[in-house]
Amino acid sequence: MRHISGSFILCTVVLCLLSTVPSLILAVPSVPNRLPSPPFQIPLFSQQQAPRTGRPWSRIRDQIIGTIWSIPERQRDTVGSSKVGITKNIPTSKQSARYGGDVVLRFEIHTAEEAKALAEASAVLFLDVWEFTNEWVDVRLAKEVVPSLLGLLPQSLRHAHTPLMHDLAQTIYESYPSSAFPDPSSQLLADSHAFSHSLKTSTDGESNIFFRNYQPLSVIIPWMRLLQSLFPSHVRMINIGISYEGRDIPALRVGVHPTNSDKPLAPRKSIIITGGSHAREWISTSTVNYIAYSLITSYGKSRSMTKLLDDFDWILIPSLNPDGYIYSWEHDRLWRKNRQQTSLRFCKGIDLDRAYDFKWDGESTAGNPCSESFSGDSAFEAVESRRFADWAKNETENNNVTFVGFLDLHSYSQNVLYPYSYSCDSTPPSLENLEELATGLAKAMRLSEGERYGVTSACEGTATAEQKERTSAWPQMESGGGSALDWFYHELRVQYAYQIKLRDTGSYGFLLPSKNIIPTGKEALSAVTHFGSFLLGDKAIELEQQSIKPAAETVTGPWNRHLAQSAVSNEAGDGEESDDDDNTEQLLDHDTGPDSMGWELKRRSRR
Repeated sequence: MRHISGSFILCTVVLCLLSTVPSLILAVPSVPNRLPSPPFQIPLFSQQQAPRTGRPWSRIRDQIIGTIWSIPERQRDTVGSSKVGITKNIPTSKQSARYGGDVVLRFEIHTAEEAKALAEASAVLFLDVWEFTNEWVDVRLAKEVVPSLLGLLPQSLRHAHTPLMHDLAQTIYESYPSSAFPDPSSQLLADSHAFSHSLKTSTDGESNIFFRNYQPLSVIIPWMRLLQSLFPSHVRMINIGISYEGRDIPALRVGVHPTNSDKPLAPRKSIIITGGSHAREWISTSTVNYIAYSLITSYGKSRSMTKLLDDFDWILIPSLNPDGYIYSWEHDRLWRKNRQQTSLRFCKGIDLDRAYDFKWDGESTAGNPCSESFSGDSAFEAVESRRFADWAKNETENNNVTFVGFLDLHSYSQNVLYPYSYSCDSTPPSLENLEELATGLAKAMRLSEGERYGVTSACEGTATAEQKERTSAWPQMESGGGSALDWFYHELRVQYAYQIKLRDTGSYGFLLPSKNIIPTGKEALSAVTHFGSFLLGDKAIELEQQSIKPAAETVTGPWNRHLAQSAVSNEAGDGEESDDDDNTEQLLDHDTGPDSMGWELKRRSRR
């Protein structure tokens, strides 16, 4: 009798649940999903499958609800639960299928003949050259292609290579965010601590959830709007142009304009900082965001930062290539170019940093749209490059703006590069000034986090002093013509234009783990602060002399002590690191003057 009664009750419950199905179906919206499911599950949006526990009727209820609302099977067990899981650290089947058979090899280069042979073999086999210097070349290729490549190389190179990544699919998987939120946008915007405008200047990046992981563009754009809303006095969100696929190219204009209208205003000095020209270089996008956030939240708190925003407008563009950046999140993590259609239907994309019309080199990739460095069939064919250049020209011609600085962030190899990129046979007219400031930027970055950055011409890569004499005879792995660096320096007459290649030196390459976001951001922020201080010219030197006491007097505070030691090191010419190498957080907390990055200017003034 008890058995019959229990079965009757269970059947009654099931029938009641089933009777509600028609009404539930009527309540379900008929519109399709707004976002298509990604080709593979990004950890940010994934859930961990919990063991099946609970009563039978609970599982039936979850099955019914999951069927109606099309909830994935692996997420049904978490319905009604507030806990968010993390996927097991294993690449998906689609990731493994796309990247599982690929390797990244580093070839050690010793002669011009070896460099030429590797360049020609890479072109013949359509290989993805990740990075190259005058000492090594990193190449990604399928394992089955390795014998073919070695067969095209001289004997000296067939055993002069080492694998950088044994499991490329796993490394790619780990580059995605590790935490999982059901709705990353709402979770991010709801975190009051992450966006509180009362945060301390030196610690906001450390505690800010935004910089714990790389962020997709769907999160970055609302974040930029939020910054504009929180700091309307000195932040304005602008649009650089429209991408090939119709997306805005967003930017933040950070600066405080004079309000005295009694006299005509001189052209507003502005500095451009860009990232994401190459879609897969996520660290460049995150670093631009870090710089923007630090500049914005430091205004009114740090005297030196406040002065930089009073004297300059800072144009910060996190992703100049939004189409490619989104594609790298949703389809191909290692996508480099934009998403523009080419003459070959199955080979999309143009390299934005090879598409400008100054010394554009279409011959190097002519007839090969599948090349990772394809520069298009004509100069400025790449939509985003053309829109960026048009915007910059319009600013100077119609909006009373003069661009005094250009910083183009890329990865990887840890180098500060100055013009020219297209050829080592041409010398920029302001070479000494370019080298002086580049040296200061590299030193500021080294003193920030201890990582060494090289300094050289963009055409030379990272040639050592001993190699520079033979550099001009070495072939480049890809053309350097048509770069944004050369265009802004030569065509727009930006006196100080640089390309900074961020971390690392090859251990992870474009797949830099997210734990490097904040350290890399600190390095770049130190470079940016020094950049602005340098451009203040004699005013900066005068302010430095007023704020720094002679060496014979007592110098208090870690920042002033750091300045004094750097000045002594510079005058001695030893170029070695100071023992008192305080981190950026401590230095910003003890900022003591409006020109806190003037240590390099104490050694020599700008010519």
